[in-house]
Amino acid sequence: MSEEILRKFNLLEEEYLALDEVEFRARFRERIHHTLEIQTYSAAHGEEKLKENQSDTAKKFLDLWEKRNISKELPEYIYAQKLIGLSEVLLKGESLDLSEFESYKLSDKEQETFFKVIKERRSVRHFKEDRVPEELIEKILESGLWAAHSCNLQSIKYLIVREETTPKLFRGSDVPGGPVHLVLLQDERVYRANPLNPVRNRLIDVGAAAQNIVLATHALGLSGVWLTFNETMIERISKHFNLPEYIKLVTYVDIGYPDQTPYAPQRKTLNEAIIANV
Repeated sequence: MSEEILRKFNLLEEEYLALDEVEFRARFRERIHHTLEIQTYSAAHGEEKLKENQSDTAKKFLDLWEKRNISKELPEYIYAQKLIGLSEVLLKGESLDLSEFESYKLSDKEQETFFKVIKERRSVRHFKEDRVPEELIEKILESGLWAAHSCNLQSIKYLIVREETTPKLFRGSDVPGGPVHLVLLQDERVYRANPLNPVRNRLIDVGAAAQNIVLATHALGLSGVWLTFNETMIERISKHFNLPEYIKLVTYVDIGYPDQTPYAPQRKTLNEAIIANV
């Protein structure tokens, strides 16, 4: 890696302290991910041994966190401390018991339900006027935040716009509007944390969140349609909410209670989709 790239990854202390909090937290997450998280789990699996100073970067960022007087209750701080503790167990030559973090094993019936949600989700374009409860919207949006995200940078932001309170803001779409527009945006400041992160990852990041959102919408008994913006809509909505340049509108999902039950567009066979299976 060139010195120029390394310089972008490793700032001086005064530079870290001068960063806005969003970028600092993104750099914190990225550095913990690439300097301690991956290595700790590889060592726990017996693939490699940790260096004695493996957690030095994490400890440096914890120190910077405290100097910036950021809350220690935030997830980054808690996670970094946890990883340092796990790495110290391994450095003592002890085995790491991660059984308490094992994911829940779905029963056959639950697996059936899971795949049912995937295969029965539809793009619905006509909705009833029934109001969508706030608690359902929050569950749906939280599911988007739990989607995979490159380098744990966590760029996703949201706008929740109800058509009844802000009518015609989304005019220009080529499909009828839903009662609730869930807009997915990205805070581009977080991508400064990793200059090697490919630009295409940004679309993958928001696409993963949007997929979680449409599946959660269906699982909760609502329906939705995943949509995109034209440039006029982007300009209008950005201006309406006075969005800064670094907050980018990417896509949106209209949700509500369905007023139609579309026949599923059939999919190509798996044999058609697989190019190689070696």
